[in-house]
Amino acid sequence: MAPAFDRRRGARGENNVHAAAEHAAKGERVASDAAVTALSAGCQSTGAIVGSGAFAYRVEEGWGRLPDGWEFTDVAAVGVGRDDNVHVFNRGAHPMVVFDRAGNFLRSWGEGIFARPHGLHIAPDGCFYCTDDGDHTVRKCTPDGKVLLTIGVPGEPAPYFSGQPFHRCTHTALSPSGDIYVSDGYGNARVHKYDARGRHLLSWGEPGTDPGQFNLVHNLVTDRDGWVYVADRENHRVQLFDGNGKYEAQWNNLHRPCGLCMGNEADPLYYIGELGPMLDSNRRFPNLGPQLSIATGEGRIVARIGSPHAGTASGQFVAPHGLAVDSRGDIYVGEVAYTAWAAVFPDIPKPRRIRTLQKLVKIP
Repeated sequence: MAPAFDRRRGARGENNVHAAAEHAAKGERVASDAAVTALSAGCQSTGAIVGSGAFAYRVEEGWGRLPDGWEFTDVAAVGVGRDDNVHVFNRGAHPMVVFDRAGNFLRSWGEGIFARPHGLHIAPDGCFYCTDDGDHTVRKCTPDGKVLLTIGVPGEPAPYFSGQPFHRCTHTALSPSGDIYVSDGYGNARVHKYDARGRHLLSWGEPGTDPGQFNLVHNLVTDRDGWVYVADRENHRVQLFDGNGKYEAQWNNLHRPCGLCMGNEADPLYYIGELGPMLDSNRRFPNLGPQLSIATGEGRIVARIGSPHAGTASGQFVAPHGLAVDSRGDIYVGEVAYTAWAAVFPDIPKPRRIRTLQKLVKIP
């Protein structure tokens, strides 16, 4: 029998995947404008059942009712506060949209501040760390949008692959002691560490495929022990480091891990949004995503949620990019479907409206 994953020793666990009980539309690539508009129309109804066993979820169709005339376009990130309010960091005209857990609109903020929202972390004190890859900054904000701290120079990227912060940074996470970690992935291959005041402490990483190297570092989270989990997207893995960047382990058997969040369980689970294949040579390959995977802290996959192919039917995904989990275990999935559409569905014209936010309600 393969040895169990021991995170401290860096051993690799064996994947144990529970197949989804129902795959919506069985991977059928249906993407008409009418179908997408119907999914986005804003009327809540019971959707598909996805996953199985202890990881079964019901899709809550139309969750998140926007004011008339508003659109998210791409939803880059989602965060859940201590009150279970859901914060949707999107690329529409109202960058931060706030809902209660029932999907009722509460407020918005961030108008005129962000160039291209990408990542969102809500700290234990309720402050928001908003990562903007369009102007190469991380902004610490109050819950009503007042900017308290800006890391990076707005609109001024570091030289391409210089290793210096930032060139299209992607996400932010805080350690238990308040240190700030920033993934810097589109024009760098680095993780940067700052103190709580925004003073740079250290950086690690370089382009490559060896342990500690990155090929588009896209997201990161920290656990209660101060370990840093990094979604190394185009290397198809999550790498684990101590708080000073020392490589410890990696989780494999993933496909383009894009979104990453940690659950609220006593022994937390890790929720991973995986992009699907987008090359001409493999675009129609099944079972590579887009999908969600759920892993234990030892890296064992306990569930995969999605269908064999990308799609817009209930329970399918186009491009899961940002994830969050509330206190009841419900999952919120933000997708960058507008950006990804041409790569996912090259033969289908982009619809005027595409669903980019889904809520998966955990079934007791």
